Amino acid sequence: MKVEKTVFGTMADGTKIYLYSLENSKGMKAQVINYGAILVNLYVPDKKGNVEDVVLGFDKLEGYYDNSPNFGATIGPNANRIANASFTLDGVEYRLDVNDGKNNLHSHLALGYHKKVWDAVENDHEVAFSLENPDGELGFPGNKKVCVTYSLTEDNELKVHYHGTSDKRTILNMTNHSYFNLAGHGAGEVYDHILTLNAANYTPVVAGAIPTGEIAPVQGTPMDFTSPKRIGDEIDADFEQLKLAGGYDHNWVLDGEEGTLRHIATAEEPVSGRIMKVYTDLPGVQFYTGNFLEKEEGKEGKVYRRRYGFCLETQYYPNTANEASFPSAVYGPDREYDTTTVFRFEV
Repeated sequence: MKVEKTVFGTMADGTKIYLYSLENSKGMKAQVINYGAILVNLYVPDKKGNVEDVVLGFDKLEGYYDNSPNFGATIGPNANRIANASFTLDGVEYRLDVNDGKNNLHSHLALGYHKKVWDAVENDHEVAFSLENPDGELGFPGNKKVCVTYSLTEDNELKVHYHGTSDKRTILNMTNHSYFNLAGHGAGEVYDHILTLNAANYTPVVAGAIPTGEIAPVQGTPMDFTSPKRIGDEIDADFEQLKLAGGYDHNWVLDGEEGTLRHIATAEEPVSGRIMKVYTDLPGVQFYTGNFLEKEEGKEGKVYRRRYGFCLETQYYPNTANEASFPSAVYGPDREYDTTTVFRFEV
């Protein structure tokens, strides 16, 4: 196992951004940068031993300055949507950036964690990115210290560990926004991937992708991935929830107990034989099928179009800051934020 550090690019103010390459003896390699704590490349062998990069992204740093799809990005302090770009905590209303209709998406599209330069410390098998986020920045309370650690194992597991502290009660709900295509990042639509989600329920949404507050069963609907199903089988079904989102872009309520690391999803690409298993201790996962990708000029001259990648963003439910019945993402002096998500690759 080794970690190599090279210069990925230089920002306009002269700040150097570094690429950290984590590689094991099985041919798997993850490459992350300290701009946005972004996963840039993820090389994984197929059933014949051929290695492909299975995440969408850009060749150069400049691509990540805009990065409207949020390829590979660490999202925070709050991932996903907050209704009306505001929430009330301990009797105080906090107003956030209005950036998604009348709502807030991913905290701030230009100034969120995915657009910050992180401090980095590496050792032989992992790199830890850290950031300090002052009280009131982006509208969120509390002086926050957060850390995201990427580690690679000899079992072909990419582990992403998040830790955060705050001197005031606040919302902490981070995620990784990687888009996967297990046939290779430029291989086209992901319809033929076979997906299983260990989730008997999901959170339906209204227009604007804000949950209604209901926990609804997936059984008998196109949202049912409790047994293996092609992503493309029902993605365009005559079903109101899919019409609202242009495909899958919803939160699934994960089976099992929050706080317990458990197997929550399996994706398989039949031609390459690559299998990705996802584990988390969080209560939800956003399954998103890249419905809004439009001619993004990506790595190696590839152009990414609609549904060329899918995301499995482990998370607290969207708008949990305003839904008392949802699992709480409130953290502070009496509760440190500490969570792990694992992407395990097999053939």
